[in-house]
Amino acid sequence: MDFYLLWVAALLCFASVYVHGVWGRRLYTGFMGASNLPEREKAVSYVSWDVFTVMLAVSGAALVYVVYNPSALIIVYPIMAMHLGGAGVFVHLMARGHRALLRLPGAFLMGGTGLLILLAL
Repeated sequence: MDFYLLWVAALLCFASVYVHGVWGRRLYTGFMGASNLPEREKAVSYVSWDVFTVMLAVSGAALVYVVYNPSALIIVYPIMAMHLGGAGVFVHLMARGHRALLRLPGAFLMGGTGLLILLAL
């Protein structure tokens, strides 16, 4: 297990919490507020946005835990799968014509985090 690569993956998660949860949410709520979606759909969309931010925070915290408790290494496998799978969803949607996703950092941040974890193993 590579101590430094797991730390970098954790820091990438924590940076993503800020980018997604603070800066991105501010932009997102502006776009959603201006949309003509019904209030219930807007609320579900906001919850989905924030649940993703929580996933990033928990991923980062779990990676830091494993850095200092290597016997808990098994924890990183579902985190790695979640990040690589999420990046795969982005890539699949981009390939299906959703080119606007190329301007968002999600695929790159999730893929980068998953790859760092894979390399750390």
